[in-house]
Amino acid sequence: MMRKLFALLSIVLLAACASPPLRGTGDLGLVIERASGHVSLVDTSAGKPYARIGGLGDLSHASVVYSRDGRYAYVFGRDGGLTKIDLLEARIVKRVLQSGNAIGGSISQDGRIVVAQNYTPGGIKAFDSETLELLSEVPAEYAPGSFSKVVGLADLSANRFAYALFDGGEIWVSDFADPRHPTTQRYPAGLQPYDGLVTPDGRHYLAGLFGEDGVALLDTWQPEKGTRRILDNYGRGEEKLPVFKMPHLRGWSMAQGKAYLPAIGRHEVLVVSGSNWQEVGRIAVKGQPVFVMARPDGRQVWVNFAFPDNGWVQVIDTLSGKVVQTLEPGKAILHMEFTPRGEQVWLSARDDNKVVIYDTASFSKVGEFTAQAPSGIFFTSRAQRTGF
Repeated sequence: MMRKLFALLSIVLLAACASPPLRGTGDLGLVIERASGHVSLVDTSAGKPYARIGGLGDLSHASVVYSRDGRYAYVFGRDGGLTKIDLLEARIVKRVLQSGNAIGGSISQDGRIVVAQNYTPGGIKAFDSETLELLSEVPAEYAPGSFSKVVGLADLSANRFAYALFDGGEIWVSDFADPRHPTTQRYPAGLQPYDGLVTPDGRHYLAGLFGEDGVALLDTWQPEKGTRRILDNYGRGEEKLPVFKMPHLRGWSMAQGKAYLPAIGRHEVLVVSGSNWQEVGRIAVKGQPVFVMARPDGRQVWVNFAFPDNGWVQVIDTLSGKVVQTLEPGKAILHMEFTPRGEQVWLSARDDNKVVIYDTASFSKVGEFTAQAPSGIFFTSRAQRTGF
């Protein structure tokens, strides 16, 4: 009898040792390792990874959204793969190949719908966030027989999504109140919208234009008023520079009542009033900006750059409107992410195969860890933010 009891107790103890440690999700995150199909799961309080997961396919332009509770990450791969990861158990829950060529996605306000945006075939697809069952799709057919690549997908209130059609020159808003039967409204944007974003309050959707100077703006609270152009002809009369890497509007900044946006092909950050959307200034920077990201309190804006200046990062003080720090954290700084309260910023140095961590007050490096060709860094604090 004692032997049986001892054996049973041993099994229970072994099972307890094998289970993941008890933890919350608020300080967790995920780093994309773009070349290997892996992701590293990270703890922002500890400043290091706690697990590594493979088998995610082509992650060369991957992005991530989170469930409302921060437990599950939804990874959108370039190969059309949509992978659901359990951060607490450090495992893949489910993976589906939903298209031939994809470039990101979003999650609904209520957390029940995950939507992927696709290049091939052009359009969006909606999935049940629990099961990854396909619920519906909206083909981006902007003219009979003509389908567009979809970019700039962002969640709006009431389970709506806004996105831009690169080839169609339009902004679409799809309403998934009935997830299996969405309805869509179309608005003109301009020539080749390349990315889009929604303001932190979810009201305004902005689509940057690659084919012409300017940004298309849609008031999603009053969509019947249609789109209007802002920052029209900001490069008029000046020689256009070659664009080495498309800037990412999703990494824009809203701070001190102003928006900070990367200027396409220019060594400038555009500053725009958040009240009337008029340009109020420009800040000269070291190279062509890719991400222009504000610290959570809005006091600083951090900027990284396209090749050949992608080893540098500059910091703008939003009170003075000037660059106050220039750093060289590593080779090919592809992405930046602030810890939830902004005391640190994590930077992916792809060609150094590492992630470096800086203190945002002192600008000193406080940590680093190895990752294979890291790119996107995504923390679970995004789960509580519109448009992320």
